[in-house]
Amino acid sequence: MNGDRHFLTWLALSTAVCLAQAASAASIAVDVGHYLAKPGVISARGVPEFEYNLRLAREVSAALQRAGHTVLLIGGDGLAEDLCKRATRANGMDLFISIHHDSVQPRFFSAWEHEGETRPYSDHFSGFSLFVSRLNGHIGASLKCASAIGAGLRQAGFAPSRYHADPIPGENRPFADEANSVHYFDNLAVLKTASIPALLFEAGVIVNRDEELRMRDPAVRQPMAGAIAAAVGACLERRGAGG
Repeated sequence: MNGDRHFLTWLALSTAVCLAQAASAASIAVDVGHYLAKPGVISARGVPEFEYNLRLAREVSAALQRAGHTVLLIGGDGLAEDLCKRATRANGMDLFISIHHDSVQPRFFSAWEHEGETRPYSDHFSGFSLFVSRLNGHIGASLKCASAIGAGLRQAGFAPSRYHADPIPGENRPFADEANSVHYFDNLAVLKTASIPALLFEAGVIVNRDEELRMRDPAVRQPMAGAIAAAVGACLERRGAGG
C-alpha cells in the first residue's frame, strides 16, 4: 500500500461521508487506548503505542464529526487509568470504539539497531484486527459495526491480519467474522463493561518496521479514519428513519 493510493481513497471516502451526513448522524465515543503511565506497546523505533493511538483517535474523531456525528474523545489527556470508567463515560451514546496499535508474542521478536539503541522488532505480521466481547449486552450491534469497519477498511485497500486466531499461547482468539478480521475477546475490560455497542480496533502492527512507518503517514491514516467513519454511518440505525 502506498500513500498516493490511500490519499485518493480518502478523497473518495470523504465525499461519500459528506453525502451521508444527514441520514446517519449518531453519537460515538472514541477511546484512546492506554495512558501515559502504561502507554502500551513500544514500537520498533521506540515510540509508545499511546502516541500512535492518540494521533489516530483524533483523526477518526475528526472524520466522524465531518460526517455529522457527535463525538466524545475519551482518554486524550493520557490520565484515564481506570479502564472500566472509560466505558461508563459513554453511557447513552450509540457506539464505543477503542483505538489501539498492535504487537506480537515475544517468541516472534528479533533485535535491530536504531539510532544507537538495540530495540526489539518483528516483521512477521501486519494488518488490522477488530475485537468484540460476548459479555457486552449489545454483541449483535457490536459485531455488526466491527464487521462493517473491517469490510470498509478492506475496500479502502487495507489488509486484515489473521495472527490473533493462531492456536498459540496468548492468542487463539476465535473469529467472529473471519473475512473482516473480527475476533471474540470476551474479557477486554472496555468492551465487557460498556453499556452500549463496543469494539476495539487494532490499526496496525507497530513492532513491524515497515508498518510502523505506514502508521506514521497521514496519507495512510486519513483514509483509514475515513473508512471507519463511513462504516459507522452504515452500521448504526439511521436516526429519524422510523425510530
